Amino acid sequence: MKNHIQEQQKQMPKIELITFDLDDTFWDIKSVIIGAEKNYRKWLETKIDQSIEWGTFEEFMSMRKDLIQQNPALEYDLGLLRRQTIRHHLQPHIKNEIELNALIDEAYEFFLKERHKVVFYDQVVEVLESLTSRAMLGVLTNGNADVNKLGIGHLFEFSISSVDVKSNKPDSAHFIKAKEISGIEFVNTLHIGDHPINDVKGARDLGINTMWFNSQNLTWDEDDNPPLMFNHWSQFMNLLSLHHEQ
Repeated sequence: MKNHIQEQQKQMPKIELITFDLDDTFWDIKSVIIGAEKNYRKWLETKIDQSIEWGTFEEFMSMRKDLIQQNPALEYDLGLLRRQTIRHHLQPHIKNEIELNALIDEAYEFFLKERHKVVFYDQVVEVLESLTSRAMLGVLTNGNADVNKLGIGHLFEFSISSVDVKSNKPDSAHFIKAKEISGIEFVNTLHIGDHPINDVKGARDLGINTMWFNSQNLTWDEDDNPPLMFNHWSQFMNLLSLHHEQ
């Protein structure tokens, strides 16, 4: 494995642009969404002074799936999808359409605020700060987190969401848009993310260099060519430094 890593580092060209996924790469998204969902539901029931029939998790996911089938754009527009789920839960309680729309807006803003209460993985911010003098930094996310609401927006030259390109990774749109904005070729780009398909394979298929943030210590089983991997952000700078010393 050590020889494999060294060989990949030798093959990696000069990196001028580093792009990052967000959810499960900079923070644990499951705990964030669970907390946001819990607080949002409590807030909404208090707001209308009624109990809401939320259903089971399976029913909630089935409802989301039905909404996406009715409007495929919801597959990549999580904000609009969230608004539609809020509407679904509020319609039995609010009959006035103007009042309903106003409450949907307010509820969505509350949820979004809660969704941004993230806890960064250890050393993420320190690594990003140290990288700003070494390469251009950008964000490529399928989610709806806004780095400008997290105190790290100033570290990035751009942030591209699925709404911006009307597509989800691993489709090429995020990566192509990053190339257009930065003017930097794929061969001089490094993408880091947690998802073997959405991040690693999506970038690799375009000839982009990759590193896999594998916090769960999973086994790479997509092909016979495992990517450079790290499971703690303290390891990232060592991998990058070793490359630059080649």
